[in-house]
Amino acid sequence: MRRCVFPIVTAIALVAFPASAQEVPSDTLLTVDHYLDWERASDARISPDGSQVVYTRSTVDKMKDRWESALWIVNVDGSKHRFLVKGSGARWAPDGTRVAYLAEDDEERKQIFVRWMDAEGATSQITRLTEAPGNIQWSPGGRSIAFTTLAPHDEEWPISLPASPEGATWTEPPRIVRKMHYRQDRVGFLKPGYTHLFVVPSDGGTPRQLTRGEWNVGARPYGIPWRGAFDFTPDGSAIVFDGLMDEEADLKYRESHVYRLDLASGAIRQLTPRRGLWRNPVVSADGRRVAFTGYDWTPQTYRAEQLYVIDLDGSNMKSITGQFDRDPQNLTWAADGRGVFFHADDRGSRNVHYATLGGDVRPVTQGIHMVSLGVAASNGVAVGVRTSSHEPADIVAFQLSPASDGGPQEIRRLTSVNDDVLGNTRLGEVEEIWYASTEDTQVQGWIVKPPAFDSTARYPLILQIHGGPHAMYNVGFNYSFQNFAANGFVVLYTNPRGSTGYGTAFGNAIDNGYPSVDYSDLMAGVDSLLARGYIDPNRLYVTGCSGGGVLSSWIIGQTDRFAAAAVRCPVVDWISFAGTTDVTIWGYYRFGGYPWDNPEKWLRHSSLMHVGKVRTPTLLMTGDLDLRTPMGQTEEYYEALRVLGVPTVMLRFNEEYHGTGSKPSNFMRTQLYIVDWFNRYGGDTGAANGGH
Repeated sequence: MRRCVFPIVTAIALVAFPASAQEVPSDTLLTVDHYLDWERASDARISPDGSQVVYTRSTVDKMKDRWESALWIVNVDGSKHRFLVKGSGARWAPDGTRVAYLAEDDEERKQIFVRWMDAEGATSQITRLTEAPGNIQWSPGGRSIAFTTLAPHDEEWPISLPASPEGATWTEPPRIVRKMHYRQDRVGFLKPGYTHLFVVPSDGGTPRQLTRGEWNVGARPYGIPWRGAFDFTPDGSAIVFDGLMDEEADLKYRESHVYRLDLASGAIRQLTPRRGLWRNPVVSADGRRVAFTGYDWTPQTYRAEQLYVIDLDGSNMKSITGQFDRDPQNLTWAADGRGVFFHADDRGSRNVHYATLGGDVRPVTQGIHMVSLGVAASNGVAVGVRTSSHEPADIVAFQLSPASDGGPQEIRRLTSVNDDVLGNTRLGEVEEIWYASTEDTQVQGWIVKPPAFDSTARYPLILQIHGGPHAMYNVGFNYSFQNFAANGFVVLYTNPRGSTGYGTAFGNAIDNGYPSVDYSDLMAGVDSLLARGYIDPNRLYVTGCSGGGVLSSWIIGQTDRFAAAAVRCPVVDWISFAGTTDVTIWGYYRFGGYPWDNPEKWLRHSSLMHVGKVRTPTLLMTGDLDLRTPMGQTEEYYEALRVLGVPTVMLRFNEEYHGTGSKPSNFMRTQLYIVDWFNRYGGDTGAANGGH
């Protein structure tokens, strides 16, 4: 497809429009060329004695156009920061003598490896599996490692097909599909089988399967493999896990339970007594209770999860977060068993909290940043990842105890993986705003300004819309937005109704009506910036991917105020989407009733039904492999715009699933195509001279 796309773009540049400015590499502005030197820090794990931290550090492989992961280690005081071994997902043994991790073997298959943490540093390959392992966890005694992986279950349909002649080449038999969810974005066709628990000796050996049956270990809220969780009891006699032991689980929408598996007998007991989405179980240090997250079942679009505890025998289930109304994540029991630590998103920030068994929620960290909770050592020191508007993600450490009268816990940064890139770079100021929308709704957003911003000048505006739709823009560092600002744009990103981090009512405001009030919130944000006087009303632009593609395509069907749009990985037709996405069960729960029962509602909220009103020049960008918002959605919209004579170009990104930026080169292309497209309409932003 590459040969088809580039002539179209070239023809438009030479014939339809004047030449537009291209981004000029800069030593002082964050241009796309710096992305090749960008790094990511994630998944911090502290040693049991609290002295060392192992984390995953990812860099761009410029030759293979992909991200490569390695494990790095640093002392908890920030000293002796060094490479450890290639791989990811490190987990310390309970005694701190070894680290288990995931890496590719000689045949490029993911396996479990163990490295001794003494001076010799001997490393052993523990598994030789045909299916990739995940969710690795040491047993309490360190003698074995539990993990999840696919247990194959072939789909057969015997037929009396004549034998092929000797030497003949016949077509492969058809793929047999009996499940609703048989594909997954970034994976492709799912192999037939079920995810189950296994255990392998930590010094190598034959894995032993712990669970069996035509059901999956791991909660699957939207039908496809998700982030399943399990945990050992302290004595090593049992494992608690989430999942749904139901052969019809494929048809269940946001349903799962927490179970207890007795390792000696293999008996499995369901702990959660009610229908709902119950997941992420963690056992207390004394083995008496299990903490987990969830809510009673509802067909509503969104509901904030609560933090629950239940006795190990399935009794005394209760919520301990009460009116907190935010989503608890990454649960960690206090050493004394009197409460649970977790992090939660709130109004664009993320901090760590502590919930007592009595239902009192207290802050542990405070601040305008994104702080995630990893794990804690025996001395109460925890590690995680922190980022803020001008600080990319780095590994941090802090004391895991509720904030005292003296204030929140101090956060110590242990790494600075991108200081070499940003050391001489001028970044755009990021300003938080709140503004009023319809129904007296207060909406939070942020503005990124060009590095040399002048309030007396007039700038083009990019309205950037997040996906989800139940997600949250936040105060973390955003390379894309800073790059747009370096190219002379003001960037506005907001959390309209439907976003998480503001409670159940706010997040559920678009239930049975998407898009709806979120459009009003976005337009009110644009109006609030125009009132400031430094935005050029003739140079308004809109873009977004996934849920942002839904809304950007919706917006240009409702108003012609935008000079150009870049609609990325959209859904434009809810009816065709529901049966072709990889999250089909999610698609069928968008509106009241199925589309064949209530087509009017489904059509009314589909951008395609409003395309006749579009006058905005529209760039369409979607990955050729996208299974979440399939390419057919983009094709439908592109052909409609073409037949209507609206200026449009479709870019089909090679080797991309959902989104257009997983490949480093495609991330850079995305930025450059958007800037170039916007510069064609409404005038040049001054990108060539550094954005004013």
